[in-house]
Amino acid sequence: MLVMPWLWAVFTVIAAAAQTARNAMQRSLTERLGTIGATHVRFLYGLPFAIVFLGLVHATVPAPAPSISGTFLAWTLFGALSQIGATALMLAAMRERSFVVTTAYTKTEPVLVALFGVVLLGDHLSLTAWLAILVATSGILLMSWKPGTQQSLRPALLGLVSAALFGMAAVGFRGGIRTLDTPSFVMAATTTLAVGLALQTAVLTAYLAVADRAGLLAILKAWRPSLVAGFLGAFASQFWFLAFALETVAKVRTLALVEVIFAGLVSGAIIKQATSPRDGLAIALIVVGVAILLSFG
Repeated sequence: MLVMPWLWAVFTVIAAAAQTARNAMQRSLTERLGTIGATHVRFLYGLPFAIVFLGLVHATVPAPAPSISGTFLAWTLFGALSQIGATALMLAAMRERSFVVTTAYTKTEPVLVALFGVVLLGDHLSLTAWLAILVATSGILLMSWKPGTQQSLRPALLGLVSAALFGMAAVGFRGGIRTLDTPSFVMAATTTLAVGLALQTAVLTAYLAVADRAGLLAILKAWRPSLVAGFLGAFASQFWFLAFALETVAKVRTLALVEVIFAGLVSGAIIKQATSPRDGLAIALIVVGVAILLSFG
């Protein structure tokens, strides 16, 4: 299957934009549904859309359905559980810090995901790619840390652990995609998305049914805004997985730092949280790192 070498970058930018909108929607649901409830919205209401995506792929892509192996399920379950934890911690951090700053904390991920990818998947990177990752991540750190002001350790730790779990999730899902025996990267990515969301929905529904039935009922009652968040989540994940199918997780998640820029726009235009000049310098570093990655990485 002929694939343009830059296609992964297009998929990543689309995914980052959709994820920013999804995060803003989930953030608004946190006060209403709680952290776990808002986390579950992403999966429960995203699954139907992922199934629709898979049906469309089967109808339009001339490739047979890949067989599901134990190795595929292990990788995908690893990614699914890591993503549940990452999303919950991200939303918890957003309750204590601004939308854009929390997004920055979670985007300290690229260095971690690069290391995870090398160790677990054998995804080796050039020196230029490592330079791009470090420059862009330095922008994230500059945005996250404000010297001379009182820093709250709790949201920082929540954001950083969330970043590590998001990194592990990306590695798990790419590992699952790579185990599928199909000539179509679109088929592999969409199959992994549908199975991953099914696993996440099953795990969190079972948990809430036992531990918080009232919370589960509240999620079902809030179906209108949750449906929008679910669609945005499934749409973003579809493009993340397409990118993972074509490129290393480290490069994808480094380019994904443009989400911080999108979050800044959402923060100013929708949530009305200020972005300082220091954040402007941080964004410039992110842009430089991304430019290096796209030009020479």
